[in-house]
Amino acid sequence: MKRFVCLAMVSWSFVSAMAQTSLCISTDKTTSLVFPFAIRHVDRGTQSVLVQSVKEAPTILLIKAASKDFPETNLSVITDDGSIYSFVVCYEKNPTEWVYHLTINKNATLATYANAILDNPQTIRGIKDKKWEILAQIKGIYIRGDVIYYQLYLVNQSPVDYDVDLLRFYIRDKKKSKRTAIQENELKPLYVAGNMTQVKANSNSVIVVALDKFTIPDAKYLAVQFMEKNGGRHLSMRVSNRKIMKAIPLADLK
Repeated sequence: MKRFVCLAMVSWSFVSAMAQTSLCISTDKTTSLVFPFAIRHVDRGTQSVLVQSVKEAPTILLIKAASKDFPETNLSVITDDGSIYSFVVCYEKNPTEWVYHLTINKNATLATYANAILDNPQTIRGIKDKKWEILAQIKGIYIRGDVIYYQLYLVNQSPVDYDVDLLRFYIRDKKKSKRTAIQENELKPLYVAGNMTQVKANSNSVIVVALDKFTIPDAKYLAVQFMEKNGGRHLSMRVSNRKIMKAIPLADLK
């Protein structure tokens, strides 16, 4: 079983980092690509493009043209956070730029963390709801930088498939005043990993949801709600700020 906290094993989810970037190279000078994470794999469109990694600096890739005036080709680089950087490569005798600093692909990083958390064992207890043989539970809460990850567990012990219509996260007042309505602030997921569509009869599913980092005032709580499509087996869980403050920090991908 993989433990993402230790980064022993990672479930890779490759996501394109950007639209194709034009990259002009020469036979006389070396062009350097500096990535935010270590380089995992490099693919050249043709042998007209020479590439060399740097052992002492695994985030740097050196590029040079093997011949002059070669036909336009491409270059793809996969980094350790699961990003794919794609370049259109052309020849130019005197390129105007020799060093390219590539930025972090936030979506790919979110996907890598979220997918790797899916198989983590349970680290938190006491947050659950059950109705008509459907159990919803929060198995773990993790944090990395400005993103917090919720590991959710759905168990269907009934003979009827459970179709997920909606999964909601919202901050809600603990008490309702007689003169005012309950105030709700819905939180939109940044990324969702796992099966969010259906939990088959007598089976289970794990879902990891990435949200912007937040804490909760004493008078409020976090509500996590599953709604069944064309059904009435709706589930709701309450998360206190005390539980959120126990979120497990995730290790750096680098």
